[in-house]
Amino acid sequence: MAESAAKSNEEREELLDRMLTRLALCEDSKLESLLTKLLPLTISSLATNSIAVRNKVIEILSHVNKRVKHEPQIGLPLVELWNMYTEANAAPMVKNFCIIYIEMAFERSNVEVKKDMTPTFLASISKLPHQHQEIILRTCVKVIGECHANQIEDEVVAKYRPMKGSEDAEIFLEFCLHTVLYQQPSQGGRSPAGLSVGQADRVTGKQLLKSEVLLTRKLGILNVIDSMDLTAEVMYPMYLAACVDSQEPVAKRGEELLKKKGSAADLDNPKLIKLLFLLFNGTAVTDNIAPELKVIPVHTALKARIMLVFCHSITAANSFPSTLQCIFGCIYGTGTTSRLKQLGMEFAFWVFKHARVDQLKLMGPLILNGIIKSLDSYTSSEIDAAARETKTFAYQAIGLLSQRMPELFREKVDMAVRLFDALKSESQFLRMVIQEATTSLATAYKGAPTTVLNDLVKLLFTNSQEEQVEVRFCAVRWATSLFNLQHCASRFLCMVAASDPRLDIREMAVEGLFPAEGRSNKKFDVKYPKVGDMLDYIIKQQPRVLESSGMRDQQLLFPSKTYVVMIKFLLKCFEVELEENNLRTSELQSSMEMMCLLIEHSMAVEGSVELHSNASKALVVMGSHFPEMVASRYASKISWLKQLLAHVDLDTRESMARLLGIASSALPMSASVSLIGELVSLVTGTNKLRFEMQHGALCAIGYVTAECWSSSPEIPEAILQATLKSLVDVVNSETATLASVAMEALGHIGLRASLPLLVYDCAPASVLTLLHEKLGKLLAGDDTKAIQKIVISIGHICSKESSPSHINIALELVFSLCRSKVEDVLFAAGEALAFLWGNVPVTADVILKTNYNSLSMTSNFLTDGSSSWLKKISTAESESSEDYQAIVRDAITRKIFDDLLYSNRKEERSAGTVWLLSLTMYCGHHFTIQQLLPEIQEAFSYLLGDQNELVQELASQGMSLVYELGDDSMKKNLVNLLVSTLTGSGKRKRFVKLVEDTEVFQEGTIGQSPAGGKLSTYKELCNLANEMGQPDLIYKFMDLANYQASLNSKRGAAFGFSRIAKHAGDALQPHLRALIPRLVRYQYDPDKNVQDAMAHIWKSLVADPKHTIDEHLDLIIDDLLIQCGSRLWRARESSCLALADIIQGCKFEQVGKHLKRIWIAAFRAMDDIKETVRNSGNKLCRAMSSLTIRLCDVSLTESFEARQAMDIVLPLLLTEGIMSKVDSIRKTSITVVMKLAKGAGIAIRPHLSDLVTCMLESLSSLEDQSLNYVELHAQNVGIQTEKLDNMRISIAKGSPMWETLERCIEVVDKQSLDLLVPRLTQLVISGVGLNTRVGVATFITLLVQRVNLEIKPFTSTLLRVLFPAVMEEKSGSAKRSFASACAMVLKYSSTSQAQKLIEDTAALHAGDRNAQVSCAVLLKSYASLAADIVSGHHAILVPVIFIARFEDDKYVSSVFEELWEETTSGDRVTLQLYLGEIVSLIGESITSSSWTSKRKAAQAISKLAEILGESLSGHHRVLLDCLMREIPGRLWEGKDALLHAIAALCSSTHEAISSDDPSTPIAVISLLSSACTKKDKKFREAALCALEQVIKLSLALSFLTWSFHCYMRCPIGPLQPRLCSKEADEGEDNLMPHDKVLGCVTSCIHIATLNDILQAKQKLMNVLLNSISPAVSWTVKISAFLSIKKLCSRLKDTAEKENPLRASVASFVHELFFSVTPKLSECLSTHKIAQVHIAASESLLQVIELYRTFQLVPLKEAGFKNELAHLHEIEKNEQAKSLLKSCIFMLENLEGDHVQTA
Repeated sequence: MAESAAKSNEEREELLDRMLTRLALCEDSKLESLLTKLLPLTISSLATNSIAVRNKVIEILSHVNKRVKHEPQIGLPLVELWNMYTEANAAPMVKNFCIIYIEMAFERSNVEVKKDMTPTFLASISKLPHQHQEIILRTCVKVIGECHANQIEDEVVAKYRPMKGSEDAEIFLEFCLHTVLYQQPSQGGRSPAGLSVGQADRVTGKQLLKSEVLLTRKLGILNVIDSMDLTAEVMYPMYLAACVDSQEPVAKRGEELLKKKGSAADLDNPKLIKLLFLLFNGTAVTDNIAPELKVIPVHTALKARIMLVFCHSITAANSFPSTLQCIFGCIYGTGTTSRLKQLGMEFAFWVFKHARVDQLKLMGPLILNGIIKSLDSYTSSEIDAAARETKTFAYQAIGLLSQRMPELFREKVDMAVRLFDALKSESQFLRMVIQEATTSLATAYKGAPTTVLNDLVKLLFTNSQEEQVEVRFCAVRWATSLFNLQHCASRFLCMVAASDPRLDIREMAVEGLFPAEGRSNKKFDVKYPKVGDMLDYIIKQQPRVLESSGMRDQQLLFPSKTYVVMIKFLLKCFEVELEENNLRTSELQSSMEMMCLLIEHSMAVEGSVELHSNASKALVVMGSHFPEMVASRYASKISWLKQLLAHVDLDTRESMARLLGIASSALPMSASVSLIGELVSLVTGTNKLRFEMQHGALCAIGYVTAECWSSSPEIPEAILQATLKSLVDVVNSETATLASVAMEALGHIGLRASLPLLVYDCAPASVLTLLHEKLGKLLAGDDTKAIQKIVISIGHICSKESSPSHINIALELVFSLCRSKVEDVLFAAGEALAFLWGNVPVTADVILKTNYNSLSMTSNFLTDGSSSWLKKISTAESESSEDYQAIVRDAITRKIFDDLLYSNRKEERSAGTVWLLSLTMYCGHHFTIQQLLPEIQEAFSYLLGDQNELVQELASQGMSLVYELGDDSMKKNLVNLLVSTLTGSGKRKRFVKLVEDTEVFQEGTIGQSPAGGKLSTYKELCNLANEMGQPDLIYKFMDLANYQASLNSKRGAAFGFSRIAKHAGDALQPHLRALIPRLVRYQYDPDKNVQDAMAHIWKSLVADPKHTIDEHLDLIIDDLLIQCGSRLWRARESSCLALADIIQGCKFEQVGKHLKRIWIAAFRAMDDIKETVRNSGNKLCRAMSSLTIRLCDVSLTESFEARQAMDIVLPLLLTEGIMSKVDSIRKTSITVVMKLAKGAGIAIRPHLSDLVTCMLESLSSLEDQSLNYVELHAQNVGIQTEKLDNMRISIAKGSPMWETLERCIEVVDKQSLDLLVPRLTQLVISGVGLNTRVGVATFITLLVQRVNLEIKPFTSTLLRVLFPAVMEEKSGSAKRSFASACAMVLKYSSTSQAQKLIEDTAALHAGDRNAQVSCAVLLKSYASLAADIVSGHHAILVPVIFIARFEDDKYVSSVFEELWEETTSGDRVTLQLYLGEIVSLIGESITSSSWTSKRKAAQAISKLAEILGESLSGHHRVLLDCLMREIPGRLWEGKDALLHAIAALCSSTHEAISSDDPSTPIAVISLLSSACTKKDKKFREAALCALEQVIKLSLALSFLTWSFHCYMRCPIGPLQPRLCSKEADEGEDNLMPHDKVLGCVTSCIHIATLNDILQAKQKLMNVLLNSISPAVSWTVKISAFLSIKKLCSRLKDTAEKENPLRASVASFVHELFFSVTPKLSECLSTHKIAQVHIAASESLLQVIELYRTFQLVPLKEAGFKNELAHLHEIEKNEQAKSLLKSCIFMLENLEGDHVQTA
């Protein structure tokens, strides 16, 4: 075995030695091909253990290194080396050497190879050793920088994407991140920020990278990473690093990518946050790792970017200790900036907000200390923006931490002191932030020790008086939030703050005292302090409260506003304590004594009106609860009370009058009578008093008299008569205001007993009889308040009245107000009627001894519920009902029911409604009201449809009252009635007769008449109908009015229903199925009033709205869908809005069955005639879009449900949505379809064929129509069609449709191809529109790329339609797209299909221009996308490409030229390889009937001859025969190419032609000579040129004489002057050009023998002399001069040699000299062209020199010499002058020579 191994090693060594020898002898040009085999074999030999073999390998590799080191063009076998390197059993040494040469080979490869191999290298990078990884990564990144810095092709992207999610991708991304982080190091040599020394060396390979190299590499990396479609979290750190790169293009690209894809990153990804912390903090000091592996923190700019990420990441907030290190690094780190400090504080705030409790306990105290330290480091002068932001976040962080960790602050007041001090000292712009933090801190001290709370109270009192608003605000806020309502000190602080200049502080202080105000809908468990405790604390703060206050001129102890809230708060405490104790304890009475003192102090003159009003009302309240105590106290202060009767405030005067009445109860009767007398004298006295005094006195008269009349003993009759008379006199004589006050006083007296008859001289009379006329005038006046007081006082007066006449007067006065439009007056009249009816819920004591105003004001009909009043009615002490009141009640009933409620006047209906409701509310439990309940119910139900909103609301409230008052049957009937009204099935039972002035519509509802008048009454509507000639129009008006009334009924019924629903309970359950759908819809009615009304019902009826809707969802949706098609626009609008709202959040099982109908309804609404309905349709469509996308998203919905939803929605959107003519429907449908495709995943597969077809068709159908207009006029405005097409395609590919198509490609599988491919083929055939056709072609291309081999069964079908599509397309862009698709399909087609397609494509080159263009585009696509397939058919394609390069069409020829360059590696090699096929195709083309094919073939022959030269000899016979057969015959455009081809062929293969057949040259010359006789000038010139070239080749010297003579016989045309006529021009066109003929002559002279020249000398002389005659053009003469010079040159050669023909030549020279020289002299004298002078002088010199050479006889005439001398003198051209001088000189020498000879 060992011997065998040794033998093998020896053989290997010998083989290597031979290889070394071969390598040494190899030329550089062939070295690359040798190394392809040698280098892998050599390196693989390192696997042996033989030292000799290894040494030989090293020797060979050393030689290779030296040879290729300075020859970068020599390539190395990259693929072979890589394959050997990746072998599983490769030896380590082999791998080490392989990696070295792989790196070298990579550097020497072309760009395309680098692009292809880079993804291959990276795909297995994780399996390589670490050092080899570095080499490969650096190499790959270098290639990425070189090739992809600007863009990356789709083909290359497809090779990178399979790495996604692999370990290889992680290694590659890590290296890319390090590369992007790398910056050129500073002079200090420190490692770049964000990297360790090892990482930096890994990036650079320990070599300095130039900035340009770094720039391209980073840009390339960003482009590649972007194209790999990685998760945003993986790419995010790289984008962050790129954003702050020092090179602007990198930073710009990084910003672009971060905006584009960064938003999708999960900032709570632990891996991402860990990496960012490592970059920010660097390697921790505690980590035990090598120094070169320690990561240095990133630079400041990147730190700032990373901090912005941390401030949005909850994971970052919970990453202790990295979080702590990051914050302290920002605040105190070395090199930190103000911006970082700000971000550090912001992050601290974020941490306090989002950190878990366990994390916060570890970090909170440390961060807090750091924040405090940071705040202490700032001075007040630092006000820059960064410092401001830093402080802002610091204070916010403190406030947030106090909420989450209150235990850090609770034990000390230090932080509170700090923040309050900061509020005083910090700048204004920071105070708001500190204020918020201070407010948050208050909650931390809840539950603090008592000592701490006491210190806080002191702190708050101190700061509540500070100048700064924010300080006072926070002090009050702390007082209200930290302490409860029973804390007296904090409440006192709120009382003081209530007088603060700032409104917000005052409001907060008031809220601290009365927290439940304005929140009547909620129940608050509020505990007030005991009134005694609160008073004690107030007295402690202000002891002067206990001092007696007899005078009003003293100073206030507190500000007025403080007094106001103090009194209110004490009164509230008093009432609460009274309710709790229910006993009037002695302790409470003593507190009342102190409270009275406090109130009396507040009545000082300097107090505000509000204070005096509240203080006086407070005394009345106390008097109502402790009448004896208050009466006894103020009985001694009557004078003080009388003073206040003249107060400027009305409420104060009335309250003091009440209090005076209460106090009079404690006076003896004599004192009371005296007091009444004083008051009456004030009113009736001759001295005119102030109004206030009169008003106060009148009020006091009423209260005091009423109190005296009810006391025992009673007031004397005389005093009572005098008092009543004085009041009657005031009513009759004074203004309405005072008269109303006097009436009010009479009413108060009448509450105690029936007023006695007043005794006058004539006869006794009642008060109402005396005042009837006056009261009628007052009630008809405009003073609303006076009217209210008067009408209520009438009710009070009649409450004890039993006289029918008096009651009739009262009723007449009250009923006179039935047409009043003032609502308050109607309410007052209703209250008066209630007093007349009897059994009202108030007593005389309530009215006279409390702060009572009136029933109507106390019970707000529109806001208060009825239950509380019914309770009062049922519990109030009712007075006895007398029989005489039956008459009153009957009169009131008849008036209301017969005259008012059903009146055609809306004012009377309003009055009837208010009065009926008042009676029902105030007297509801009276037996007469109980008997009338059915009629009342009917009346209220009718009034629900009234146009007046107030009437509706009152009627609905009346329905609620009736429901509560009625029995079970009535309740049931009422519920049925309301349900039928709401559901639209109810009928109006009572009809109102229309008269002329009956108002049918409210003014302005239906506009104006043509004349501009109103259209509201029945008469106006009839007139309009008659004027328009359409009497039946009145019925339409009435129908419209009825519809409006039905809406009003529903709205009114809603108000009543909302109240009834609270009590109806189970009675409503049977009606829910009918009610719920309607209620849902009515809540979205366009009328806001209807919305509000129905919302009331909904809240009352439905306890759990979500559960109710879910339970009745099907009913609701069915009803709404029906109403979406209603003829009423408001029904359509409300239904759409309701549907849009209720479908949100629904599951598929709930709405699946309705999806299609809802979409159809939405589309119909979006196309509605009314704009508001369209808007609601748009809203429904948006809601449906959101719902559909969610239901079809497999990540949010179960896959089977997603498929079902997709099956329902997608076909509808594709057929009715996208194809709709409505723009908004189309756009919405496209958007939804796009999002469905994005989120549905595989659920969309069953619909791929329909979806793809629709999207592709939409690319054109939904294109902006303006582009079609531009296309039509493109040529007129100079727009290139190709550019316009490209722009349209670009726009289409950026559209949502194309994005959807891309999504579809991602989910295509093998099964879906069965349906998809037939649809695509059909679309290729029938699709219209540029965008659609380009789209379908591009889609097929991408589809094939996606499915790869799975497309094989369909290649035949696709190729069958794609190939003709390329042919038929007119647009270049579409043609290229179909060609690309065809090429992509070709890649996976069978061999036979590929063969046929390529042959068909090649055959197109012989067709018309379109076929040629199609051929070029197809071949180019084949070469680009199916190169491996095409490589096997080069024998077919290369000849076609070669010949097609010579097309006349520049575009076609340029495409084929480009294709030729891409396909071939070198012209000569390729042509030699496929020469036989090319010659064969040329033969076919040249024999074609097409002239174009013949011309192309001829040009191809010329090109072949030019490139191959003698190498073409093997095929010269075939080509020459073809050409010679085609030259004879008729002429055609471009036939001259044949002549050029034959000349070129003869030039390149002349030896083969001569040797093959000697007769061939004769035939060629004969053929060309014949061609020279053709009439076509261009062809003739080409023939002469070709003949000239053939002659120069000396093909057959024995026939040159014949050829020369042939030329002498050529018709060279007349030599007379040129004619200018048209005939002359035409004649010249048929002649040979002289210069071309002379060119042939010159060539003949060049190759002819001397004997031939001598034999043809006469002809030659004739040609030359004719050519330089004066009639010939100067260009011809130039050619003749060349012939003369060539002839002289040939003859001169004869003179220098021994030749038997010398004598003949000398004779010819003599003749030539004497014949030509005169002509040459003549040319010099007759022409002025310098070129002619120079050429003629040269020819003359040649002739003279030739003459001298033969030593002929001298000139006998001196004239010629003199002529030359003359010409020399006049010559202006220096060169010609020099030549003439030489001629003269030579002539002189000629004479001298002759003399010497002689």
